[in-house]
Amino acid sequence: MSTILIIEDDLTFSTMIKAWLSRKGFEVETASTITRGITSIKQSQFDLILSDMRLPDGEGLNILDYLTSNHISTPLIIMTSYADVQNAVNAMKHGAFDYIAKPVQPDVLLEKINSALSSPLSIKAPTSAPNSKQPQTGSDRMEGDSEAARRLYELVSLVAPTTMSVLITGANGTGKEYVAKRIHQLSRRCDNPFIAIDCGALTKELAASELFGHVKGAFTGAATNKTGAFSEANGGTIFLDEVGNLSYDVQVQLLRAIQERKIRPVGSIKEIDVDVRIICATNKDMQKAISDGDFREDLYHRINEFNLTMPLLRERGNDIIEFANFFLKQANEELERNIKGFDNDAIYAMVKYDWPGNLRQMKNVIKRATLIAQNALISINDLGIDFNNSQSSFSLRNKSNERELIIKALNSCNNNKALAARMLGIDRKTLYNKLKLYNL
Repeated sequence: MSTILIIEDDLTFSTMIKAWLSRKGFEVETASTITRGITSIKQSQFDLILSDMRLPDGEGLNILDYLTSNHISTPLIIMTSYADVQNAVNAMKHGAFDYIAKPVQPDVLLEKINSALSSPLSIKAPTSAPNSKQPQTGSDRMEGDSEAARRLYELVSLVAPTTMSVLITGANGTGKEYVAKRIHQLSRRCDNPFIAIDCGALTKELAASELFGHVKGAFTGAATNKTGAFSEANGGTIFLDEVGNLSYDVQVQLLRAIQERKIRPVGSIKEIDVDVRIICATNKDMQKAISDGDFREDLYHRINEFNLTMPLLRERGNDIIEFANFFLKQANEELERNIKGFDNDAIYAMVKYDWPGNLRQMKNVIKRATLIAQNALISINDLGIDFNNSQSSFSLRNKSNERELIIKALNSCNNNKALAARMLGIDRKTLYNKLKLYNL
């Protein structure tokens, strides 16, 4: 089976091409930037590369330069708009195998692919171990390429190497624990423990024991000594999810542990030195909790040396399809299925849907759809969501804020006009007319 790498930042388009090529018997991987494309080339062998001419971090020629400088003879086909055909021709002069103009005609594309694969120049890229892939951390797959994602992970990269405590705020299901783990992985403590505690699941009576430990006989049922989460995380990072749910008494103990870097297990008179980095998360309005007397202001400032706000899934544009493919891959592995992707209606519906439960909801929806799907592609019915009742935050229902919503949609999907039009509930021609009307 021939393997093809598609490098294309329009994830809706690349997903459809991937599904179509998969049905034709090809094994297909996708990348949305030149950087990720080169990473895939380093990790895997490909028989052919399809690359868009214009990409967020450069041009298709950069891929060609990489292939040439590393003596990789994998044929490259450039995909381009009619306006860029001359640049594609120049790419062929520099070594690209061929080009195809957008909108892509499937039969023409298949003919060019077969021609490239039958070319005597089609030689697989060398790797250190044939038929093997380098291990992936999985971090890039969960981060996304939208403007919201880039802003978030730029801040993650900045704060991770420091010793600052971090408070991650955002709605349920947006991936707060993932971000906390990523901070730990990029920190100087990465070789030491990462301990996650769900404060929302702790009872008032047992919270102190879970966090700081207890000694035998400290209370009824304490039959043995217990090591608390702070001691387990010593030298590493402790992640306190839903920190706003801690009782006032435990907040006092937590504040002292952070200030003094010492803990005292329940029932003990001996203090223990600890060295941990604190990352907390909450979906609560902490300022309101402080005003209501439910959370200590001094503790808030201790855990909030640096704040990160998680974007909602519906605000992440192109990332929606990328996450859908990520969760589909996970579901296929877990359920031992081989679903190839999503049909066009399912893709459009997912892009427009509000996703009130964010990533957690999407993961569950796609896992269920993977299990029940009867065809190679997941359909809108397999997803099991009433998309008709979903009120998109980008829907153009009021002319007074049309311009603002169009700008928001374009920013959300990295200026991908085809995807922006779908998010706005209009066709692409209508979007172009409105861009002209509003001088955008």
